This record gives sequence, structure tokens and C-alpha cells, in this order.
Amino acid sequence: MSDAYVPESRWRLLVAALLVGGGLLLGGVAMARGMFGGSGEGASSGTDVSRVAFLDAKGNRRSLADFKGKVVLVDVWATWCPPCRASLPEVAELQKASGDRYVVLPISVDRGGWGDVNPFLAQNPQLGLTAYLPAGGQALEAFGEIRGIPTTLIIDREGRLVKRWSGYGEGRAGKALEEALKGR
Repeated sequence: MSDAYVPESRWRLLVAALLVGGGLLLGGVAMARGMFGGSGEGASSGTDVSRVAFLDAKGNRRSLADFKGKVVLVDVWATWCPPCRASLPEVAELQKASGDRYVVLPISVDRGGWGDVNPFLAQNPQLGLTAYLPAGGQALEAFGEIRGIPTTLIIDREGRLVKRWSGYGEGRAGKALEEALKGR
């Protein structure tokens, strides 16, 4: 017998934990695919996404077309998503610094809508984030399938997709935004 012997009860606990964790991961992926919509792969660079619609906190319907002439950074996120929570301070800083040069639109895909987002923002006032929600079930469809969050998209001054990625990398959004503002 080796020194690495683990009693059967611990093995069962380990296997159960792995099964539960795997089930949660698969459930999260399935929920994300059903919730975020879109068909096929993500939209490719150059795709016109100006019809993407979203709601502000007052319920006003807006679209990316409203920001024609400006570079737009869209951050698709949810309150329950740990990588989203990690990215939000950077997104909030970019939003605060936006001015006339660009616009930052953090669009929450929480199933509970404002019922989830408002308490989260109230618990995190240091962010100073202005959030938005999709304006209906197919509102983000022009982006293509969003397979993971956060998903960040950079939109050019004409409403065309320049760049998109999923996941959070510190400084990546700011760098991509600066490149788009320079026209690269």
C-alpha cells in the first residue's frame, strides 16, 4: 500500500465535487448560449452592428446607431460572473474618461434585468458605472453568438465591428480602444 492511500469516503466526496462543478460549468455555458442569442459564430470584423439596441436605466431605447461618429466599446457582462466583476473597474474607468472621443456601454445580460443590476450597482458604488440592458430577446443578435462573458466589442465610427474578444485581460480594453481611436 502506498502513502497516497485515500479512504473511499474522500474519493466519493472528490468525485461528487467534480460532478457538481462540471454540472455547474455546463449549465452556465448552456444558460449563456440560450440567454445571449445570436446564430453561429461571432460577427466578424467589418460587420455593421449599428442596429444593436439596448435600454438605459429610465427605460429609453437606444441603439449603436445613436453613436455614429464615435468609437464605442461595448462590454457584455453579468453580475454573477467573476471575470466580469474583475473587468468592471476598468470598464468603469474607461466610461468615466470617455468624454467626446468615445462611448463605453456596459450591457448586462442578467436574467433578472434591473432587478439584478440595480442592487449590484448599489453594493458597488465605487464603480460609478452607468449600465444598460439589451432591448429585447434578439437585441444583441448582430454581434453573433456570445459564447462567454465578459465579451468586449470595439465598434468604429461608422457602426462596424472592429474587434471582439471574450474574457478579461487587464489593460486589453483600453489598448484596443486607443488603437480604434487612432484608426488602426
